[in-house]
Amino acid sequence: MTTMQDVATRAGVSAKTVSRVFNDDPHVTEDTRQRVQSTMRELKYVPNMLARTFREGKSAVIGIAVPDVADPFFAAITKEIELAAREHDMAIVVTSLGDNPSLEQNIIETTVRRQIGGLIIAPIAADQSYLARWQDSFPIVFIDRTPIKLNADYFVEDDFGGAFEATQHLIAHGHRRIAIVGDSTDVPTTRLRLEGYRAALDDAGLRNDEELVVLGSRNADGAAQACKTLLALPDAPTAIFSSNARFSIGVFPALQALNRTDIALISYGDFPMADVLQPSVSVIDQDPRRVGRVAAERILARLATPAKRFRRKNVLPVRLIERQSCQSVPALSAPVDVP
Repeated sequence: MTTMQDVATRAGVSAKTVSRVFNDDPHVTEDTRQRVQSTMRELKYVPNMLARTFREGKSAVIGIAVPDVADPFFAAITKEIELAAREHDMAIVVTSLGDNPSLEQNIIETTVRRQIGGLIIAPIAADQSYLARWQDSFPIVFIDRTPIKLNADYFVEDDFGGAFEATQHLIAHGHRRIAIVGDSTDVPTTRLRLEGYRAALDDAGLRNDEELVVLGSRNADGAAQACKTLLALPDAPTAIFSSNARFSIGVFPALQALNRTDIALISYGDFPMADVLQPSVSVIDQDPRRVGRVAAERILARLATPAKRFRRKNVLPVRLIERQSCQSVPALSAPVDVP
């Protein structure tokens, strides 16, 4: 593994200068900074942050990077990671990646400079190979979405299976016009959930109607507008599958505002108050606390045995929680038996 002294020797500077460059010290000349940074890239050098924090008597820190810390799903994951970290005298630092994939690498590298001992990330970009140079310095675990162009530990949910079950459940209640509302298929979870939705329709011999597929919403307000657009169709859907909890928070009040309590709704992902709303909302439960716990435990296990190189890939099961929002369609068509 490349050391700071290796970089210093190759660049013709002191180890202290290398440290100053890495920490963006403004007192380093631009010529020296460029020469040291070029050498770092050439030697694929990253500092051993965890060793440094232990030497300085500080608690190690787990970095968490998710698309949106306000999203109910990611908020619950973050809370569980924090609880697990506290149990081991560790702290967390949390950052939102947002929805611009081009910013992911810069945001992550800024987080890394905070001397983290491990990283848990739900990526938004289409390439995480930039993280390869950090893997020898601290453990990296992906959640919710698989890494691309990088071999790493990950925990993802059964997005295809959950969407298939949700759509199948609506079909069994007599629904034939089932819409899906979601964000872009550039997001891997949305793409898999769309595939599961379509597969369930195909399995039941129902037509995939593209006018019932409304994707591209960026937030709850966009999902609410998508709901209104769907219900204005001449042949409107009788049921809506919302592809994530963030959008469900927009879809439900839109249905209420239109006084459309006759429209069935299933949310991929539970959300606050979903079980006490009227009607209560059926959900595909992702169990975000479990996701957070297993991700934190994997980080801790990697810290305990850093020599292990084998990356483990895990697909976590999800489950349908049936509530009041999936009523049958009266007199439209008889429910069908779906295995």
